[in-house]
Amino acid sequence: MRSVTYTSAAALLAAACQVSAANAQTSPAQLPQANPPQAQAPAPASPAASISDEALDAAAVAIQRVASIRRDYVQQLEEASPQDQPRILTEAGNALEQAVTDQGLSIEQYAAILEVAENDPQVRQKIIQRLEELDK
Repeated sequence: MRSVTYTSAAALLAAACQVSAANAQTSPAQLPQANPPQAQAPAPASPAASISDEALDAAAVAIQRVASIRRDYVQQLEEASPQDQPRILTEAGNALEQAVTDQGLSIEQYAAILEVAENDPQVRQKIIQRLEELDK
């Protein structure tokens, strides 16, 4: 029974960690095109090009702190009674949000950087290098 509770709590914590990121991602409204395709402005630069080194530094620190907070709260959830789990999940969500915003990033910015890193190997490598530097 305890392992089922732990598994459920861990899944809830993982979901709580992603709530802010999911809320930050909204699909843009589909607007009709006013201009024919040949009259449109040039395509914007890739999202990777728009991420500053400072934002990558902040994201790396936030990633490290988020990972630490997750470990701490998973342990707390493992040891908590079912009645205490909602409170712990709320605390975890607040702590995770603060870990990001303390680095000067909004939740939306953090989620966008992670999304770009997931899809762009160069950005992902830049973040990994920064994480390795933090571990030194």
